[in-house]
Order: sequence, then structure tokens, then C-alpha cells
Amino acid sequence: MDRVVIVGGGFGGIATATGLRRRGFSGEVVLIDRASTFVMGLRKTWHVVGASELSAGERSLTRLRGVHFRQGEVSAIDPAARSVEVAGERVSGDALVIAAGAAHAPEKVPGLVEHGINVWERRGAEKARQAIAALGTQGSGRVVIGIFGSPYACPPGPYELALLVRDRLGPGFDIEVFTPTPIALPVVGAAGSAAMVSRLESRRIGFRASAAVVNVASDRVVLANGETVTFDLLLAIPPHRVPPLLAQSGLAKEDAWVQVDPHTLLTAWPGVYAIGDCTVITLANGLAIPKAGVIAELEGDVVAEALTAPEGSHPTFAGTGLCFVEMGGQEASKIEGEFFADPPRVTLSTPSADLMKDKVAFESERLTAWFDQV
Repeated sequence: MDRVVIVGGGFGGIATATGLRRRGFSGEVVLIDRASTFVMGLRKTWHVVGASELSAGERSLTRLRGVHFRQGEVSAIDPAARSVEVAGERVSGDALVIAAGAAHAPEKVPGLVEHGINVWERRGAEKARQAIAALGTQGSGRVVIGIFGSPYACPPGPYELALLVRDRLGPGFDIEVFTPTPIALPVVGAAGSAAMVSRLESRRIGFRASAAVVNVASDRVVLANGETVTFDLLLAIPPHRVPPLLAQSGLAKEDAWVQVDPHTLLTAWPGVYAIGDCTVITLANGLAIPKAGVIAELEGDVVAEALTAPEGSHPTFAGTGLCFVEMGGQEASKIEGEFFADPPRVTLSTPSADLMKDKVAFESERLTAWFDQV
């Protein structure tokens, strides 16, 4: 194998690229992304609440060890030929890995673009930081964190954000989170969801489930049941969708996600893998495996192992994963999942200061392992 082409410079793409090099792959590793840098979602949340700067955790993709990074917009994908087009040039590989993430579609909700801030994107994180700082000077106000569609990236993230906004603004503000799902974290289950809601309530944060949105006005969200959720500041997790290019290429159907073999991560095309948020893996209980950076990372590592394994060896994705969710007050919990079990086994641990240290280490360990240090 002479060349592996990877589309996407997030957790999955980086884990695949660096995993290939770590396992001694001697061919060319080409990683393509429209952005020039990588930054974790947790860093964006810290930026929003003023806890730390984005730049502290941002790394140039040119610094990935042993990887040829090409910045540019992929305009076409030919899975049959294992090739992509960038700036009018065709780039082909012996294997193609699609790690393109999920696209945001705030336009699907009338009024959301005009009246909400998309905190799941980088520009929105900076805008939200400024808005929270301005609101903080007033001494009171109402902040709403709205989840406008499911699935979305980082399921516990909105609740973490609400708890950190409470830490940032203090007790004089009303804070509420709403979700379209019947419980807070369906993939975690009823017990874990109840524990999360209990934590919110202990910090005087409101929670509203089964909140289907009709539209957003300048100061309120209108729900399908006729109720309204008023706000001074709306921090939005917009609807997610598969990147349109993947549907255009035939890798996914319109308004669906890329289908893969849950164990090998292969698509319907030989030598073409798809990992991370652009994919769907349905679990025994009918839910999908979470769209989370750590899942994409583990999948990327399996693909790297498969592409470097000796003939006759068939590495597979085990469907396990864990992540850390901040619970306010400088504490964090750990979510651990055996997602391929029947039924899936997922737990949310008791918050602790030690787990908060583990979350901070999660970022630093990966940045150190993946990137050349300046």
C-alpha cells in the first residue's frame, strides 16, 4: 500500500493518520481538511465561559507527525476510485478514510440563525463568550441552552455548558436547558439521565425534555405544544446533518448518515472506510452510538490497525468508549459505555475533583502524542 487518503482533520482523521505512522506504515499519509488547525470541543466550551483561551489547545495540522497535510475544500469524492478532488486536482489512494464529521443545519429552524448563537462552531464560541461577558455585567438575565435536533455531537456537552455557565455567571441568573429527546441522555439511559438532571437541579438549572421547536423569535423559543421558552441569550446546538458532499457522492442517502460495518468501519466500497460523526452505527436498543470525539478516535485507531495488519488479521472496533463531562464546581464525571452489548451498558460516575484532572489530562495527552511540539 503506497498511499492512504484521509478526509477530515478531527479526532477520527488525526487518530487514523498518526495511528498509521505509529504502526510503521511506510507509504504516504495524506490528510485533507478545509481548516488549518485542530481544537477539541472541550476547549471551545472553556473559551465560551472564559476559563481558558482557544489558542492554548489549538494546533496546526501541519505539525502532525509524519503526515502530509493539505488544506482545502474537497469538492468531489469518488468512492469507487478511492479518490477525492481538491482545488481541481484529483488525489487517489490505495485506501480512503472519510472522517468528515457532521454538518450543522441551523437554517432548518426558522429564526435560529438570526436569534441564536451556534456554540458548537468556533465563530459561535467567540460570539457566545462576548455575549456571556456582557450579560454578566448586568447582574441578572436568562440564559437558555437549546438542543434543536438529535443526534448531535457530544451528547453531554450542553449540560456541561449549562453547569459551567452557572459557575461563570453566579446565582443571579436563570439558566435552562431543553432537548427534543424524552430524557436528557438517551444513550446513557434512565438512571444516568436522572443523575444528570439531579445535578442540574442542585445548581438551580432548569431542564425541559421532549421540547420540539416550531420557531425562534428575538426573545423566545416557540414549542410545538404551544409553550414558549423566553431568553435573554440563546446558546444553540443546531440540528446536525451528513455533509452534503457525502450524499452527492453516494456514500450516504439524503438526510441520512453513512452506513458502515460496525466492526470493520468499511463502507459498501472496498478500501473505503468511514468513521466518526458522519456515520451511524445502530445499537441493540435501536439507538445510535454517540457522535463523540473519543468514539471517532477509537474508530480511527482500528482503521489504522487494519491498514497495517498482517495478511489474515482482522482488527475490529469493540464498541467501547469513555468520556469526561464537567459537572460544575471543578468536578467531572466519567461516562463509560459498552455500546455493542445487548442491551448497551453505559454508566455515569459520581462527580469528583480527580476526574476533573483526568479530563484536563485527556486533552494534553493527545496533543502531545499527535503533534510535533514547538
